[in-house]
Amino acid sequence: MTESIVPIIYEQSAPGRCAAHLPEIGVPLADLPDPDLLRDDLDLPEVSEVDLMRHYVRLSQLNHGVDVGFYPLGSCTMKYNPKINEDVSRLPGFTHTHPYQPVETVQGNLALMYELQEYLKELGGFAAVSLQPAAGAHGELTGVLMIRAYHRARG
Repeated sequence: MTESIVPIIYEQSAPGRCAAHLPEIGVPLADLPDPDLLRDDLDLPEVSEVDLMRHYVRLSQLNHGVDVGFYPLGSCTMKYNPKINEDVSRLPGFTHTHPYQPVETVQGNLALMYELQEYLKELGGFAAVSLQPAAGAHGELTGVLMIRAYHRARG
């Protein structure tokens, strides 16, 4: 086995270090799986936030990706996501949105999704569009099912 250029994250671990302290949640917990399937003994690395960030930035600098040059491959994970999208996703009202929030507290999110659907319908000349599939195989399956429905509707 060859020696790694960058130490693995576990080699930087020290008991008691913590990258983030999460606040108490204010929503009901969802039902958890059978407690016999859960483990308390996960050996997760304990690193500071700055060490964690530096570790993954260092690893990312070893890779070729969309931030350093042309990368024509990939249908979901390597596509170009404009940096502005990341900035917008961090605006108040978008961050910390939770599925159990009352519908009246997410009207901005719903309006954005509705407007996006309307733009996509107009641009594509469709009667309807879906924002439902997540990405990758899920999106590809949705596309194939839509194509099948189209052809079935036409005999």
